[in-house]
Amino acid sequence: MAVINCPSCKKKISDKVKSCHYCQLDLTVLDADKIANLKRVSAVKKSQQLMNHSFIAMLLFCGGFLFLYWQDAQPGTWQYISAIASTILGFILYIVTRVRLILTKRNQA
Repeated sequence: MAVINCPSCKKKISDKVKSCHYCQLDLTVLDADKIANLKRVSAVKKSQQLMNHSFIAMLLFCGGFLFLYWQDAQPGTWQYISAIASTILGFILYIVTRVRLILTKRNQA
C-alpha cells in the first residue's frame, strides 16, 4: 500500500481507496485526460489566489502611501508610523507574491 496525493485536493491518501475522503473525488473513473484537466484547474486556482494576494498587497501599499501624503502625517505620530508600516509591508508582500507567481508559472511550463 502506497500513499499518493489526491489529484484534486493534493492531500495524502492511500492508493487503494476508491474515492478521496477529503474532497469526495471518485478515483475509479479517472483517466489521463481527467487528471490533466484537474491539474490545469488546480494551477489556475493557485494562480488566481496569488493574483488576489498581489492585489491586496498593492492596496496596502497604495493605502499607506496615499494616507501619508493626503493626511499630511507628521513624523513621530501614530498615523505616520502606521502609514509607513503599511507602505513598507505592502511593498514587501507585493514583491514576495509576484516572485511566487513567477515561480508557480515557471513550474507549470
